[in-house]
Amino acid sequence: MNEQDTSGAWRLIRPLAFRLDAELTHRLTLALLARWSAVFAGRLPATDPARRADLGRRLMGLTFPNPIGLAAGLDKEAAAVPVWQRLGFGFIEVGTVTALPQPGNPRPRLFRLPVDGAIVNRMGFNNGGAAAMQVRLTRLREREVLQVPLGVNLGKSKVTPAAAAAADYRASFERLGALADYVVVNISSPNTPGLRDLQTVDEVQRIVDAIQVPNQRLAQPRPLLLKLAPDLADSDAIDCARAALEAGCAGLILTNTTIRFAGLKSPTEGLSGGLSGRPLFARSTQLLKTVREALGAGPVLIGVGGVMDAAGARAKLAAGADLVQVYTGLIYGGAGWVRRLLRGLESPPG
Repeated sequence: MNEQDTSGAWRLIRPLAFRLDAELTHRLTLALLARWSAVFAGRLPATDPARRADLGRRLMGLTFPNPIGLAAGLDKEAAAVPVWQRLGFGFIEVGTVTALPQPGNPRPRLFRLPVDGAIVNRMGFNNGGAAAMQVRLTRLREREVLQVPLGVNLGKSKVTPAAAAAADYRASFERLGALADYVVVNISSPNTPGLRDLQTVDEVQRIVDAIQVPNQRLAQPRPLLLKLAPDLADSDAIDCARAALEAGCAGLILTNTTIRFAGLKSPTEGLSGGLSGRPLFARSTQLLKTVREALGAGPVLIGVGGVMDAAGARAKLAAGADLVQVYTGLIYGGAGWVRRLLRGLESPPG
């Protein structure tokens, strides 16, 4: 990353933080943010730059104060939602959460690649399960602190066979759907064996149809989104996207992490998992553009993958994204980075 993409304080702290194990740093940071969230409402005044009227979007029946959102994976347990709001995000996505609690893959499983502006993770959907998140989101809703849409990202439990995937996703939705503003069906993580095999027309229809049963029973059914991998062929991604829309999804999230490590400057021998950050940008943005051209203007598309600065966010929007999500850029950029992105959205490309 360029130095101007990193806030002054974080520029000094980051080298020290990056000396620690990546997952340990992540856990310590979330623990501190969770404590802050427990006592801090995180509401922003209408005069805050993150609430500028010209940045707002109205999509899926929801109001997004600005188009920059937190991607799933950073706050798997919904531990620090008010803090993300305070940092300026226009929407927040928590999870991935599974129907059953699970420890995830063996450690080490999270790796920084600073020279590439990237992260590799093979976490494996480590989380406390849908029942635990149900308790946490219920308490969050009771506090009435949210000013931005909250998405919940659902994955398949590792022990659940592929043949029972639809029931597994449905079980998670039955606990969490009513507590979310929108729900994401994640079949594209590379870190759960066989999960990406669900990226077929038949499986997409089966899973979305299963979720729609309890969804349509809600007084206000929730918008559903499908999250796809960048490693799909364009034609397969388009086919899955159309199947999702036919089953009633409002749109898609493009894309998840990639398993392709070609071209990295960092040594990757023996390294496996999903690659995020700058190296993902070109492919994820190209697939976003291709899917938008194939589907037209109707579906909601959220662009994610490799946004490290305002130019990257603008490029996602230009490629057809209605909204943009970030993760790795925040890790490298620090707490003030979201507002720098938002300020950059009003500046002409340079």
